[in-house]
Amino acid sequence: MKIAVIPNTEKRKAVLCGKKIAELLISNGASIVVHESLKSDFPDSEVEFLPAYEEIFKDCDCAVTVGGDGTIIRSARLAAKAGKSVLGVNLGRLGYVAELEASEISMLKQLLTGDFVTRERMTLDVTVIHMDGSTESYLAVNDAVISRGSLSRIIDLDVYVEGEKISDYRADGLLFSTPTGSTAYALSAGGPVIDPYLNLIELTPVCPHSLTARTVIFNESTVIHVVCNSPDTAFLTVDGQISVALKDSDTVRIRKSEFPLKMNVLKMTNFYKVAGDKLTQPN
Repeated sequence: MKIAVIPNTEKRKAVLCGKKIAELLISNGASIVVHESLKSDFPDSEVEFLPAYEEIFKDCDCAVTVGGDGTIIRSARLAAKAGKSVLGVNLGRLGYVAELEASEISMLKQLLTGDFVTRERMTLDVTVIHMDGSTESYLAVNDAVISRGSLSRIIDLDVYVEGEKISDYRADGLLFSTPTGSTAYALSAGGPVIDPYLNLIELTPVCPHSLTARTVIFNESTVIHVVCNSPDTAFLTVDGQISVALKDSDTVRIRKSEFPLKMNVLKMTNFYKVAGDKLTQPN
C-alpha cells in the first residue's frame, strides 16, 4: 500500500510527527510518498517525493494528514476529487475531523492489516455563475459562506430553489454547510450539531436582521441559487480557505458534489460523545 503523509509544513511539531508516522508505516511494509518540500526533513527515509499535492493524491492509495482541522480539510478537498481516502491525526486544538490524536499513531498499522472501514461524507459543489455564462466551481468539505466585506453593513441575499424564490435575507451573510461542517462556523452561527454521515445541506443565516430567520435543512438533491443584491461588498468563502469577490449579477449555486469525502475509520466512537467532549473543553 502506498500512503501519502501530509503534515502541516508550517508547524515543526507536525513535520516531526509526520516523519514518525512515515517510519512506522515503512517498518510495517508500506510505501510512503511526501511533498518534495520536505526533502530536508526526510534525509534518510525511504520515501518518494513528488512536486505537487495533486500528483501525490493521484499516486497514493490513501493519505494521512498531520495537523489541525485546517490541514485535514485542505487535503480532503484534493482527496475527494482524486477518489482517495484520508485519515487525520490531530495536533490542533479541537480536531473534529481527525480520526486519531498524536498519542495514537501506532494504530495506523491497522491501515496495512485491513482493520478499518472507509465511510463517505457528503461534500458541496459551489459554483459562481457569471452573467456571460462562465463559471468557477469549488468543492467544499465544511461550508460555503456568502458574506459582507470589510465594511460593517448588512447585505441583501435572495435564495431560490427549483427556480422559485423561497426567501430573502438581510444579514451579515448566509452559511451553507455539509453535515461535517455543522460543528464548524455553522455551530458558532447558531446551527445544530448534525451526524457527519447524513446527506443534507444546512443553511444558517449569519447575524440576520430578523427575529424569525433560523437554520433551514434541505435534502441532498436540492439545488440552491443565491443572488446577492450587494455584489460590490460581498464575498464567497469556501472552507475558510478560498475567497472569491462576487461581481455584479453573479449567482452562487450550491448543490451536492459528485465527489464524496472518503474517511478511513480505525475506531468505533460515538460522534455525539466526542463532539460533546470537544465542545466543552477549553480552547
